[in-house]
Amino acid sequence: MKKIFLTVIMSLCALMPIARADEGMWLLMFMDKQTYKDMKSKGLKLTAKQIYDINKASLKDAIIQFGRGCTGEIVSDQGLILTNHHCGYSSIQYHSTVEHDYLANGFWAYNKSEELPTPGLTAKFFVRMEDVTDEVLKGVTASTSEKDRREIVRNNSKKVIEKATNGNGYTAEVATMFNGNQYILFVYEVYKDVRLVGAPPSSIGKFGSDTDNWMWPRHTCDFSVFRVYADKNGKPAEYSKDNVPLKPKHYLPVNIKGVKNNDFSMIIGFPGTTDRFLPSAGVKQAIDVYNPSVVTAREALRNVMDADMKADNKVRIQYAAKFASLSNYWKFYIGQTQCLNRLNVYKTKLETENRFEKWIKEDKTGKRQEEYGNVLNTINDYYASTSEYDYLRVYTNEAILRGSAVFTITRYLKPIVDKIQAGASDEEIAPIMEGLKETFEGIFKDYNESTEQKLMAAGLDVYFRNVPMTLQSTDCLNQAFKYGYNFNELAEDIFKTSTLVSKEKFDKLVKSKDLSVIINDPAYILYCQMINNYAEKMHSINDKREAFDRATRLFVKGVMEMDKDKAFAPNANSTIRYTYGNVKNYAPKDGITYNYYTTLDGVMDKENNSSWEFTVPAKLRQLWENKDFGQYAENGTIHTCFITNNDITGGNSGSPTINAKGELIGLAFDGNWEAMSGNIAFNPDMQRCISVDIRYVLFIIDKFAGAKNLIDEMKIIK
Repeated sequence: MKKIFLTVIMSLCALMPIARADEGMWLLMFMDKQTYKDMKSKGLKLTAKQIYDINKASLKDAIIQFGRGCTGEIVSDQGLILTNHHCGYSSIQYHSTVEHDYLANGFWAYNKSEELPTPGLTAKFFVRMEDVTDEVLKGVTASTSEKDRREIVRNNSKKVIEKATNGNGYTAEVATMFNGNQYILFVYEVYKDVRLVGAPPSSIGKFGSDTDNWMWPRHTCDFSVFRVYADKNGKPAEYSKDNVPLKPKHYLPVNIKGVKNNDFSMIIGFPGTTDRFLPSAGVKQAIDVYNPSVVTAREALRNVMDADMKADNKVRIQYAAKFASLSNYWKFYIGQTQCLNRLNVYKTKLETENRFEKWIKEDKTGKRQEEYGNVLNTINDYYASTSEYDYLRVYTNEAILRGSAVFTITRYLKPIVDKIQAGASDEEIAPIMEGLKETFEGIFKDYNESTEQKLMAAGLDVYFRNVPMTLQSTDCLNQAFKYGYNFNELAEDIFKTSTLVSKEKFDKLVKSKDLSVIINDPAYILYCQMINNYAEKMHSINDKREAFDRATRLFVKGVMEMDKDKAFAPNANSTIRYTYGNVKNYAPKDGITYNYYTTLDGVMDKENNSSWEFTVPAKLRQLWENKDFGQYAENGTIHTCFITNNDITGGNSGSPTINAKGELIGLAFDGNWEAMSGNIAFNPDMQRCISVDIRYVLFIIDKFAGAKNLIDEMKIIK
C-alpha cells in the first residue's frame, strides 16, 4: 500500500518552487516543508512553531470552529470570541423577539451577567493533527472493490479515532484528502457553553445585504461577539450559571496600526468545500445543471419568505436566518456560473486532461496506461450517463428538504415510525421522542403555518416542473395530476388534514402517545414517497458511482504524479487550514482599478434610508459627521474593509486575517464577484478575500455601542 501512495506523499512534502502564495488551503502540519520559505519571503515574522505547535501555545490555539460552519478567534484572556455577524446571525435571531429585536437594534452585554446563553452553539478548538494514511488504508489493495474499500476505511478510521480520544474528553475525525489518497486525523476539544455578548444592528452588520454580497467595494461591518465558558477546571461543560469564562492557551493581540498595500496577510480557519480537481465534464455539469437548478429552487423559496417577512414583523424575525442562508448561495451560484463561463474554466480543465493523456502515453513501460489509461473515459461516462440525476438530487435537497419545515419534521419522525412498524413498544419510543423534544421546539419557535404551507406549495411546484418525469415517483406524479399541478391546492389540503403542520396539532399528537397515526398522515406519506423514490433512483447508479469514485481518486493521484514538482494543497473539507498572501488591490476590467480599502465615507455615499439594505443608523451618521473616531481613524476617517489575495471559501467566514507578527487586523467575510469560480478554479489575478478592518469593528464596539468593557479586555497594539 505504501508504494501506491508514495508519489502523493512525496508531492505533499516537496518544497514549493512553483506553488503560488495566494492559492491553496494548506495543512498546518506540513507548513515547514511546503510553504514556510515562501511565507517568509512575503513578510512573515513568525516561526512555523509559533503558528502550529502541539506542545506549546501557538496561533492555532486561538482559532475555533464556530458553530457548525464558520470560524471564530479568541481575542482576550477571558474567552472573548470575534466572528462574523452572518455567522452569529442565527444566534442573534434565536434571542430576538418583536419586543427585543436584536436583529434590527443590535445587542450589547455591558457586563458578563448580561451575556445570553445560546443552546446548541459550540466552540471547537483544534488540538492536533496526524497523517494516518497507513493505518486507515491497512488492508486496502489496488484490487479492493470500492464497497470493500469504504468498509475497511470506515473500520480503520473508527479505531484511529477511538485511540486518539480514549480517556481525554476530546473528539476527533479522520478526514480524506486528495479524494481518498491521504487521510489526516484531526483532534478537537469542543466547548458547549457559548454566550452572545454583542452584535451591531443589521443595518451595520449586514449593510448592503444581498445587493453587495460577494461584491467589492464593500462597507459591511460583518462581526459579532461571543464568549466561551468552561467549568471551574477549564474543561468543556454544558451551560451552568457556575461556569466561568475560558482561559485560553492563546489569544490574538489586536493591531490598530492599519494595513498597507502588499502587507503580508494570513488567514487560519475552517474552509468548507473546494473542488479544484473537478474535471471538465464536472465543470460543464455545474454550468448546465447543478448551479442553475440550485438558483431556481432557492429563488422559489426566497420569494415566499420575502413576501411574508415584509408583511409581518414577527415572521421577519422568525425567518431572518433561513432567508439569509438561502440567499447567500443563491447569489453565489449565479456568480459562479457567470465566472466559469467568462474565464472559460471548462477549456482550462480540458487542457489539463489533454496533458494527462499525453503524459500517460509518454510512459514506454506501459505502467501509466495500466493504472490511469481508462480514468478519464470512466469519469466522462459517469457525467454523461448520470447528469439528469443531478436534477433529482438538487431539487430534492433544495426544494423539498430545504423547503417547508413540515418535511424537516417528517425527516426526524421517519426513523421513529420505522421502529413502530418494526414492532417497537411505547417504552422504546418514548425516550427517542424525549430526546427530540428540544429539536421540535426549535422548529416550531420559528414556524409560521401560513408561510410553511406556501413553502410546501412552492417547493413541490419547482420540483415537479424541473425533475425529469422518468425520475419522479409514480405515486407523486399521480397526486400531482389529480390536482392538475395546482400545488397551492395540494398543500392546502395537506395542511387541513395533517397532524404535523402546527404546534398545537403536533403537541396533541405527542401527548396522545399514539404515534402510529403518523403512518397515514398525508404529509408523512408524501415525504416518504419522495425520499424513497430518491433513494431508489440514486441506488440505480451505484455501480457507476463506485467506478467514478475510483477513477477520480486515480485522476487526482495521477495529476499530482504528473506535476510532481508542484506542492498541492488538498481540497477544503471543513478541516482547519491556513492561506497566505498579501493585501492587494486589483483591476477587474479595462480602465478600472479597485483600491485595497474602503472607508466610512463610502457608507454615507451609499446611504439610502428608504432601503433596509442601505439604511444608516442616525448615531453612526452623527459619529461620522463629528469625526468622533477615537483611536481608530486613519487620515481623518474610518477604514471599513480591505482586500487580500488570500484563498477563501464558505466556512472561512469569521476567520482572523492576521499580519506578519500574528496580530489580528481583520475578519474575513466574503469573496469577490470577479472570482466566483474560485472553489473550482483559482484565478490569482482576480481572486480577493474581503475582510472587515478590525478598526471598524472596534470603533463600532467602542464609539457606537459604548461597550468599552469589551475593548478593555483586548490587547490592543497601537
